[in-house]
Amino acid sequence: MKKFFSCDWGTSSFRLKLIEANTLGIIAAETSSCGISQTFELWRQSKQKEESRISFYAGFIRDHIKIIEQKLNTPLDHLSVIISGMASSNIGVLELSYKKLPFAVDGSDLLTKHIKASASFPHDIFLISGACTNDDVMRGEETQLAGCNSTDGKGIYIFPGTHSKHVFTENGFAVDCKTYMTGEFFELLSTKSILSSSVEHGNGLDNDGNLQSFGKGVSDGIQSNLLNSSFRVRTNILFNKHSKQENYYYLSGLLIGAELKELLHSDFPDITVVASREQWTYYEEAFHILRKSGSLAIPSFQNVEEATINGQWMIASPQPPPVEGVGGRLQNNYLVPNLLRL
Repeated sequence: MKKFFSCDWGTSSFRLKLIEANTLGIIAAETSSCGISQTFELWRQSKQKEESRISFYAGFIRDHIKIIEQKLNTPLDHLSVIISGMASSNIGVLELSYKKLPFAVDGSDLLTKHIKASASFPHDIFLISGACTNDDVMRGEETQLAGCNSTDGKGIYIFPGTHSKHVFTENGFAVDCKTYMTGEFFELLSTKSILSSSVEHGNGLDNDGNLQSFGKGVSDGIQSNLLNSSFRVRTNILFNKHSKQENYYYLSGLLIGAELKELLHSDFPDITVVASREQWTYYEEAFHILRKSGSLAIPSFQNVEEATINGQWMIASPQPPPVEGVGGRLQNNYLVPNLLRL
């Protein structure tokens, strides 16, 4: 197989990339804000029968493949589509059961489903399921974990987002997972609550005032009760302590600090943040502050886009990932399910 499509289909976003298999480099990409949640609503409104559900979702993918074909001026039929994220949920393409933790960090024992190509959708689909503990779940992060350079030692992998995930690994297995509603709380508080009139999006942490406010928020998030400290977003404005832009970053720091403070009591020595460059900027700064309050390891960074592509390849391909390219890892004895035809 020389090329394949990587599809990361989350709750609120859709990302499709044409990938060169030899290097795992991105040839072309298309994104949409029509995530699984919105697609499911469109499916529900269509009132079609359940047996046509896969073809409905495949039609959405096909439309974006056609856009990439037009960009490249070349047909792309018969290339496999590897999908991770919420597409395997009960509102997705096809619901797959969760893999119960522990699971191997290389993804070799995760649950998958092969949906064969058809006349209307001439692409094999390989759907990757999520994983769960007794009281927590993830869909997408298990694939991204497989795409990281995981070690056999004890480690924590942090996946920032709407629902941030902390995945704990030991002896080559993911052994626990915790979800933090960091991004969703920020969205609710900054747009729907009484605090919304006290914040205003600014120009990032490059601004000294924003950086200082973010740092103060992280410190308060570590040391205080969130239900109390979040009201300071309002009093910061009432007492002229911050501008609305600075307050925006104070709230961000407050929530990230609250998310990360449990790590001060963790005995997992290695920490990796799997994120976009923008997300990493915030978490890196937060860890600088967090490390002043305890003996934490300096976290390493893994690009989440690269981890997703590498993880999909490792789970769905009979071949190890290339030495050069995404992830840059080669394991001579690596074995995975023979899902993709060469």
